[in-house]
Amino acid sequence: MSNSSLGTAEQLRDPNYTPPIAKAIPLGIQHVLAMFVSNVTPAIIVCGAAGIGFGSDQGALGFPDMTYMIQMSMLFAGIATLIQSMGMGPIGAKLPIVQGTSFAFLPVMIPAVAGLGAAGLSGLMTGVLIGGIFHMILGTFIGKIRFALPPLITGLIVLMIGLSLMKVGIQYAAGGVPNMGKPIYGSWDMWFPALVVIAVTLGLKFFTKGLMSVAAVLIGIIIGYIVAYFMGQVSFGNVGKAALFQVPMPFKWGFEFNLAIVIGMCFMAVISAIETVGDVSGITKGGAGREATDEEITGATYADGVGTAVAGIFGGLPNTSFSQNVGLISMTGVMSRHVVSIGAVFLIICGFIPLVGAIIRTVPINVLGGGVIVMFGMVAAAGVNMLSGVAWNRRNMVIFAVSLSIGFGLQLVPDALQHTPGWLKILLTSGLLPAAFLAIVLNLILPEDID
Repeated sequence: MSNSSLGTAEQLRDPNYTPPIAKAIPLGIQHVLAMFVSNVTPAIIVCGAAGIGFGSDQGALGFPDMTYMIQMSMLFAGIATLIQSMGMGPIGAKLPIVQGTSFAFLPVMIPAVAGLGAAGLSGLMTGVLIGGIFHMILGTFIGKIRFALPPLITGLIVLMIGLSLMKVGIQYAAGGVPNMGKPIYGSWDMWFPALVVIAVTLGLKFFTKGLMSVAAVLIGIIIGYIVAYFMGQVSFGNVGKAALFQVPMPFKWGFEFNLAIVIGMCFMAVISAIETVGDVSGITKGGAGREATDEEITGATYADGVGTAVAGIFGGLPNTSFSQNVGLISMTGVMSRHVVSIGAVFLIICGFIPLVGAIIRTVPINVLGGGVIVMFGMVAAAGVNMLSGVAWNRRNMVIFAVSLSIGFGLQLVPDALQHTPGWLKILLTSGLLPAAFLAIVLNLILPEDID
């Protein structure tokens, strides 16, 4: 599809331009394909950590809670994207920004629900709601706190997110936590489909162009899924139990205030807001060749918060801008926000149909593991890339070393905090929060001329 057939160069740089509908629809669906796996995976991981995912007693019932959360991930990614692209007064950047469930919150959410079952979701969703409101408030002064998060800090935070999640990818590829201690765990039968996913993903990413390259992880999982099917690892037994249509239920798991989760979500809201500022700037530079305006940055941050808060009410997870779609804007050269709105409508439709979530749930955990190994590794690599521009003097090395050592160390050895209060242990064993907090504080208090 040539750019000349979509519109003139000036039109393609205009967010308000709408390409011919026959070409706008596939472009919108392409945006969905680029973010689809990354958007639904956090819901599967959170349910697995809570003990209501793969291998749990809910299997006999068709994993109703996990199916519902997958459904909400699609629905509210679509709603948040529509708010972001179309705008609601001052809310929304009115730019082609795709929203979705963020991996960044997982290091906080996993310890918050670990082993608690569906009962742990009430505190989590309350934290998501309050964190979303706090995130929205950040929009009024987001520009004033950017000084506290230079590349040294943001790079460390992104690296910690990737490092914190790598264990999950390996566990999934080997058969998942429910299979630990069983002969099947870590067997060739588990690893082979996961390795197929990795191999196909890398092959498509580096040896193809266009849609095939953009949707490499999704296609890799589909190929791995087919391999797993012929190995007898795919079951459709529970798909028939899914309803054809379901309306979201407010406070499905109740309302419970948990201080640790609320603090964690508010802290991560700051990180997410800074990430959104970068994504907005990347879109305007890559797609329109200009800097983002204050109104666009403020509106985008408002939309992040509103999308997250509303998702929390109905059992969804935190929403933020998706960086992979920023790269897609630069690649296609199509800046139209209406193209992204088409993708948002597609996500919303899927979110009202539980059957879609039930089909996604049939993906074996080891196949999903192959995909998340690649995705989480890319998160860590993005952090390293951000750190590459840091001036590595003694001051910055000390900040990085102490923050990484304590943050990652506490995550590896959570029993070292067995005598701390429960709420504090949740925050500290996330690894991400203590590392980020230490890095920010040290960067603010250590003199620049320490060398």
